[in-house]
Amino acid sequence: QVQLVESGGGLVQPGGSLRLSCVASGFTFSRSVMKWYRQAPGKERELVATITETGVRTNYADSVKGRFTISRDNAKNTVYLQMNNLKPDDTAVYYCNTQPSGIVYWGRGTQVTVSS
Repeated sequence: QVQLVESGGGLVQPGGSLRLSCVASGFTFSRSVMKWYRQAPGKERELVATITETGVRTNYADSVKGRFTISRDNAKNTVYLQMNNLKPDDTAVYYCNTQPSGIVYWGRGTQVTVSS
């Protein structure tokens, strides 16, 4: 079955960095668009970044452009989210997402807290 397992979250001070990882299994990773979403307390889940199957094209929410970078390693079935210059507003649970064959799958998420 499809599994998405996120890791790398934690507590970081404003201006700090974190790298999230999502290890995928149960589907053909190299043929799937991968996405990172986040959900802050009391807010709707929002799309943060998208990467195409080969990693050639990426897209970002305006709020993270220039600070976050999505990448993937198809040999390791892993997608990453490098987050730099973190702000308190980036505090959220971050989720990995994919939609192979039209079915949407989510990981359980990893908590990112940005606070001094």
